[in-house]
Amino acid sequence: MTERSASSPVKPPMPGVKAATRSGPTGAKPDSPAANALGVGRVLLVEDDVGVREAVAALMRHHGFHVTALADGRGFIDAVTREAPHVVVLDVYLPDSTGFELAQQVRERSTVPILFLTAAGELESRLHGFAVGADDYLVKPFAPPELLARLRVLVRRSAGDASPGISVRDLVIDEATHSASRANHRLSLTPTEFNLLWVLCAEPGRVFSKIQLLSRVWDFEHYDTNLVEVHISSLRRKLEEHGPRMIHTEWGRGYVVVP
Repeated sequence: MTERSASSPVKPPMPGVKAATRSGPTGAKPDSPAANALGVGRVLLVEDDVGVREAVAALMRHHGFHVTALADGRGFIDAVTREAPHVVVLDVYLPDSTGFELAQQVRERSTVPILFLTAAGELESRLHGFAVGADDYLVKPFAPPELLARLRVLVRRSAGDASPGISVRDLVIDEATHSASRANHRLSLTPTEFNLLWVLCAEPGRVFSKIQLLSRVWDFEHYDTNLVEVHISSLRRKLEEHGPRMIHTEWGRGYVVVP
């Protein structure tokens, strides 16, 4: 496989959702060890806009999350009790209440992580969100990989796993801090390079095709596959500054990290 520069089409965005970019984090498929390590779990979503609600729920489900989606606050506390979610995702502006009010209701009875996903991006709104118990706050429009990355961090927090990571030979990857080091040398990686490295190292010995890597890292299968080659080449250069080659090419098949 040659390593050439590439350009890529832009994926049409969902309502309130940015198209996935080359620099945004993303996650592994739910049937892989990487997904298990990242902690795919149950999400309770409250969003009154039907288009955004359906798009966000579909995105989460595609990546292995079990999603219960509500249009407003009716039945919300019952759903928290019944579903025992790992994460609660709230819009701020709802027809019968506000996400702030729902967050306060949750905090009266639970420590489940809360993520606000809302167009209310003013500093005052964000500060109020954290004051009523939010663990994170993401403003619309957002990049899907960023939402997925934040959800996984909160799922791990809900499960009490504070320091997940992967080690392959002398390479150590910490997903929680988005950092990687080889032979005790910290690597300067872009977000996309980090996520590509995570996917490959989560299943050492497995060969990933370009299409599989496009789907897992860029959340889109129809970019030019040369995009994968460009990032693999950059990753190799950075890794090989501190040791022998780890990412190998299986001609006609794809790429593999050899443990």
